[in-house]
Amino acid sequence: MKKIPLFLLFGLIIITSCKTKQSKNETKDKYENSKLTIEEVEKKSPERFLTVTGKDKHNIIGQTVVKGTITNKATVVAYKDVVILISFFSKTGALLEEDEEVIYETLKPGTSNNFKSKYFAPKGTDNITMKIKTAGVEN
Repeated sequence: MKKIPLFLLFGLIIITSCKTKQSKNETKDKYENSKLTIEEVEKKSPERFLTVTGKDKHNIIGQTVVKGTITNKATVVAYKDVVILISFFSKTGALLEEDEEVIYETLKPGTSNNFKSKYFAPKGTDNITMKIKTAGVEN
């Protein structure tokens, strides 16, 4: 009588240990698949993972000097050749002009890069905004 429950106990242990190994492999596969999915998402929409902040001031010869920082918040993908759209607005909010600035640098995940540009802003400019337009993906 005692032999039967003992065999059942060993059989249950063997089955449980086999399932645990399969579960670990399945978890690893799910992790790899989700990692690829994150990479694909980051490659498709760089403007979601790149941010730009900055400020502007005027220099002696009347140029508007724009100093900014681009930050890569992606976890896997490095971006390069980031295109920034700089918009000049009047006091009433009317769009006066838009310029594109390309930053020819590589931004690795979790890093930031500073940039500086000079413009002759249109007459009547009161406010300047910056946003990421596009970026290439580093291979």
